[in-house]
Formats: sequence, structure tokens, C-alpha cells
Amino acid sequence: MDDPVFCSKVILRHAVEKDLQFLEWGGEYKHFRGVYRDVYQSSLTGKAIIWIAEIADAGIIGQAFVSLNGSRQDLSDGVDRAYIYGFRVKPVYRSRGVGASMLRKIEADLESKGFSCVTLNVARENKDAQKLYERMGFIIVAEEPGRWSYIDHLGKRQEVCEPAWRMEKSLRD
Repeated sequence: MDDPVFCSKVILRHAVEKDLQFLEWGGEYKHFRGVYRDVYQSSLTGKAIIWIAEIADAGIIGQAFVSLNGSRQDLSDGVDRAYIYGFRVKPVYRSRGVGASMLRKIEADLESKGFSCVTLNVARENKDAQKLYERMGFIIVAEEPGRWSYIDHLGKRQEVCEPAWRMEKSLRD
């Protein structure tokens, strides 16, 4: 259930370098340290954006990465299509409207930049996130194998297999 009073306390903004350590959420996501650094570097060149949801007394409670021009043109092509990933809200703040507020802000920003379509992948077992995306107007358009890899905070390559649904939303309805 969305909580408008609570959401009015949430600040949505672009990340700055000093935020990167807080994206690890107290160590829970420290294995993504290099990923966060790489996305931040891409944001400096205009290829990506890191969005932060923050509350003054609680710090960062949500985050989303947006690829504007990535290596997979079917996800983000730098012209019409952008890709949201790494979208998360801390569990204690879920179902209060934070995710919906973040998506609305991201979509408005993308539309102002001329993008007409936004894509994302959602893990097949993540039914709550899928419901949020559907409520926000996203539709499933394909299956995604969900295979990717990254270098963790210890310098070791990690392979991920997380079957997902590809979802899309037109920003010009």
C-alpha cells in the first residue's frame, strides 16, 4: 500500500561518488563494489544514471541503475531505449510507494531526454517486483536467460544464472 506521507520524506536524486559505499547496504552487497564503481564511471560519461532514494535520518533506502547506451542494443540503444537494472528498495521500506515513486521519476527523466521505451528484467521468482512493474504499466515481452558475470570485491569472477522476464514500457502512450 502506497504511503504518500512517507513518500513525501523520500528524496530521489542522482548518486554522487560518496554514495557508492552506501550502495553496499552495510556489506550485504559489497560483492558488487566493482559493478557500482563501473556504473558510476559510465554515469560520468553520460551512458548511465544511478538513482538514489534517501531519507534524511535513514540514509539510502533504494537504488536503481539506468543504462542509456549499453553493450546490448536491445536493452539500451542511446536513442530510444533505456534499461533499468539493479533496482532495489530495502525490505523494511517496501510496499510503501518508494519503488513506484522511483519508477515514475526515472520514466519522467528518460522521457525528458527523448527516450520512448524503457526495458528491465525481473527474476522469474520475484513475483512482488513483477507485480509492481505490471502495476506501473510494464508488460512481459520475452524470456531472458539471466546469465551474466561480474568481478567481485575480491577480484574473482562470479557467474550468475537468474532466469528472468524481459519487461517493457512505452513512455509515449
